[in-house]
Amino acid sequence: MKHEVDVHVGKRIRQRRWMNGTTQQQLAEAVGIKFQQIQKYETGMNRVSASRLWDIANVLGVPVAFFFEGLDNGVATAPKTGDLPGDILADKEALDLLRSYYAIPEHQRRRLFDLARVLSEAA
Repeated sequence: MKHEVDVHVGKRIRQRRWMNGTTQQQLAEAVGIKFQQIQKYETGMNRVSASRLWDIANVLGVPVAFFFEGLDNGVATAPKTGDLPGDILADKEALDLLRSYYAIPEHQRRRLFDLARVLSEAA
């Protein structure tokens, strides 16, 4: 049976990997395992050991604590953000949009952000 914490950590691994544009194969090679193991981590089928999570965090450029954000006493909590789905970063389209957004130069990104805010207020 999958444990809720393992599922949450796996989702956070997948989210960060997508944000970086890293494939499962690339991540697996960087930490010295097979890509199938990354798949099992991301689905919560297998638990990630502390040392492996440390390696994954280093490859993905985040602190280990990143993988536990959104947990409260071992239970995943949904953010309270208006009409957004509880796990918006589990949506590949949302992650692709976010990755594309951060690929834009900062001054243009600021203008795009202002435009998006105005459009959302008008909706």
